[in-house]
Amino acid sequence: MDTTVSQLDKIKTGPWSGGRSPFDVEYGKIIMWFFLLSDTFTFSALLIYYGAQRFSKVSWPDPDVVFQSVPFIAEHGYPLVFVGIMTFILIMSSVTMVLAVEAGHRGAKKEVIKWMIWTIIGGFTFLGCQALEWTHLFHEGYGWGHIPETYKGVDAVSATQFANLFFTITGFHGFHVFSGVILNIVILSMTFANVFEKRGTYIMVEKVGLYWHFVDLVWVFVFTFFYLV
Repeated sequence: MDTTVSQLDKIKTGPWSGGRSPFDVEYGKIIMWFFLLSDTFTFSALLIYYGAQRFSKVSWPDPDVVFQSVPFIAEHGYPLVFVGIMTFILIMSSVTMVLAVEAGHRGAKKEVIKWMIWTIIGGFTFLGCQALEWTHLFHEGYGWGHIPETYKGVDAVSATQFANLFFTITGFHGFHVFSGVILNIVILSMTFANVFEKRGTYIMVEKVGLYWHFVDLVWVFVFTFFYLV
């Protein structure tokens, strides 16, 4: 009996876990991981459907043509420049979120506030860029069920499917970014109010950080499917 207990203690406090069981994970983080897993299935289904439509059609809108403009600045000859800027902004916001989480582990309230503010600014900037891109595409004739006159005829079905899927999937992702920004604002407000100081842990920053990194990762796939393929 004593031998069994001793072996169990070794398992729970093995050198790989720093004295903690590998299964000793905070409940909220487990729930967040389950939520992100379910969301992964949703985005995967949408992107797989897009890929199936893209490669089953003889013709498909060329991303270098559709996204060749910098909205309201340059009309032609700058393929993917604007979305490249958007992607850079979102990736940098993920970096600032990492710094906020790291500061939270050290209990550095002022640094948490600073990096959370930068993350929120990055999120709002990305959403603003997406709004500009959508506005420009609407002006060009794209929309749900709408395509420019240049696609009328043989390419009409493919172009319409492209437009419908583009606005649906990027809109769904944009909704996630907006939700993440709201969550970040809530966490920032709680940090100002010393909620985490009183609790003695900034683990909420880490949990929201998981969501934010997920949103950034999904954008990499959305970017690849719509703008590169």
